[in-house]
Amino acid sequence: MEYAIESLLWPKLSPVLKDHPDVKIEFVMDYGYTDLAESPCDAGVRYGDQVSEWMIAMRIGPDERTVCVGAPAYFDTAGTPEMPQDLTRHQCINLRLSNHGALYAWEFEDRDGNEIRVKVQGQAIFNTINPVLRAAKDGHGLALVPERLAQEHLDSGALRLCLGDYSPYFPGFHLYYPSRQRPSSAFGVVLDALREKG
Repeated sequence: MEYAIESLLWPKLSPVLKDHPDVKIEFVMDYGYTDLAESPCDAGVRYGDQVSEWMIAMRIGPDERTVCVGAPAYFDTAGTPEMPQDLTRHQCINLRLSNHGALYAWEFEDRDGNEIRVKVQGQAIFNTINPVLRAAKDGHGLALVPERLAQEHLDSGALRLCLGDYSPYFPGFHLYYPSRQRPSSAFGVVLDALREKG
């Protein structure tokens, strides 16, 4: 979730801290599903399709997709996968999910909307996304990362995209909090700053 903090939360909330010196915000990164009823946290951030129905959810970012990327040198050596199942023959950079310890199964979708999940293998495993992207740029294999995180490296040519036709969009980041919660004035300032405009 450092991606959400760096790309969405901090850019919108940095001005809030300057304009409202009495507001304090603590950022906690955790890939697990925090139970806000049992947590001192006021709110959490998840992709829109992962928010529980008994929570209030507010969109704070555009729709997203994860894309498979690699360094040009990797593709020159190992070739380019034509379909998700080809990934089992490639070096892939894995992400271990801290909420249950399993490796993340890469998710794709075919032209008919059917989900394709592929368990990939490789030499490097991380538990946060930024090192996954760095390892891909360094030529250690393919990575499945948020497209917006990879975009500047795709634009510069440091990374190339593959399997783009199998990478569907899904609801972007949402801020969520319990429906029973009565927002404080400080929380209201944060909500206004994070609300996705347009």
